[in-house]
Amino acid sequence: MEKEPLVTDKTKASVVEDLDEILGYIKGNEMTDEQKDKMTKDTLNYFDNYVSPGWLKYRKSVSTDAAVLEWTDQDAVIHGLKGEEFIDCLGGFGIYTSGHRNKYILDAVKAQLEHQALHSQELLDPLRGYLAKAVADITPGDLEKCFFTNGGAEAVEMALKLARIATGGRWYISTIGAFHGKSMGAISMGGKGTYRKPYIPMVQQVEHVEYGNAEDMRKAIRNLVAVGESVAAVIIEPVQGEAGIIVPPKGYLKEVREICDEYGVALIFDEIQCGMGRTGSMWRCEAEDVVPDILTYGKAFGGGIMPITGLICKPKMWVQQLIDNPWLLGSPTFGGNPVCCAAAIATISYMLKEDIPGQAKAKGNYLIPKLQTLADEFPEVIQEVRGIGLMIGVEFHSDKIGYSVAKGLFDRGVLTAGTLVNSKTIRFEPPAIIEYDQLDQVIERMREALKATKEKFDL
Repeated sequence: MEKEPLVTDKTKASVVEDLDEILGYIKGNEMTDEQKDKMTKDTLNYFDNYVSPGWLKYRKSVSTDAAVLEWTDQDAVIHGLKGEEFIDCLGGFGIYTSGHRNKYILDAVKAQLEHQALHSQELLDPLRGYLAKAVADITPGDLEKCFFTNGGAEAVEMALKLARIATGGRWYISTIGAFHGKSMGAISMGGKGTYRKPYIPMVQQVEHVEYGNAEDMRKAIRNLVAVGESVAAVIIEPVQGEAGIIVPPKGYLKEVREICDEYGVALIFDEIQCGMGRTGSMWRCEAEDVVPDILTYGKAFGGGIMPITGLICKPKMWVQQLIDNPWLLGSPTFGGNPVCCAAAIATISYMLKEDIPGQAKAKGNYLIPKLQTLADEFPEVIQEVRGIGLMIGVEFHSDKIGYSVAKGLFDRGVLTAGTLVNSKTIRFEPPAIIEYDQLDQVIERMREALKATKEKFDL
């Protein structure tokens, strides 16, 4: 007796019918209100059953009251499926420095798609070479050799591996509060127990020291060397993002550079979030006049259009072992693919032509004092405002207060969020192309959210 196939022709026909409907919406078919209601209901159902049962609870601000499905975006604004409009002050945690669907970048991606999207894996793909040269041109010092990846954690993994290959060392020094991604090596460097505990034991030979304290760093390396251990690398965010936008004391990065030079340790700067113009210079480290041995980049690197990340390192780091075997470090199937390289090339061009770092600096200098005025006006709600450029954190007196303000902003058409696991500090990382009148609207709407929160908690 023949077994019934696992996927029947009837099931296939049903799947195809469903997918054709969705493809129609993707291609621009108009939706009725009934269809929009169905899509909203389907999305809530499918996230709970096929994505993650906890996701809707985790994303509280968009899952209470009425769910909002993001559907279109442009410049500094996101639109929901049913016409909801949000000024984007979250910026995808740094992705949208050049804005949403930037036409200059999008046109380059569309043009590349017309003749090739992915590469053969064997022939030479020219855009990878052009992009690597461009990255070398815009990074400080003698940073030169590039390696392209797909996500931030993957770039960090490659940086960690490269440090061990190049130095022969084994230990890593990271910092308390650090965030470098959630793959096994990256999360081992992380400085938050919330992320690390479920996976312990993880990559061994990692020590965490206080962020912003160069003497703590020196002591850790000195003690390891004293007992016969070897240190491969120090990994640092020049501005900590997930920790709540922590800017280290001036001179800290330079002193860490000197310590690494003294002990022959590679210095890795993770500029995945703070790089590419976000803090008012193309790279945060150049503003501090420090050149790392390895620099990782991502988020805004793909122009808010395509996912592409990577690292660039000094020539001395690309040792003979890697020259003899170029695949030793890694060989990500989609790393440095043509369509993503086209996006990054256009992004670099756009940022230089439009002075995106300068825009971020000017608008940060405009926004931060206005946020500080709100802090002075609502001291029982806001504890501190800090940041640089358009990488800004507003810290509240408690997580529940911060969440209330974030929710209040959401209700008033401003999108922002706390860190991944806490709302005590909410981040403001809008696109650098945001208009000044939009920033003024954000401030007014936040004043309303702060007033409502103050009344809600009787502060």
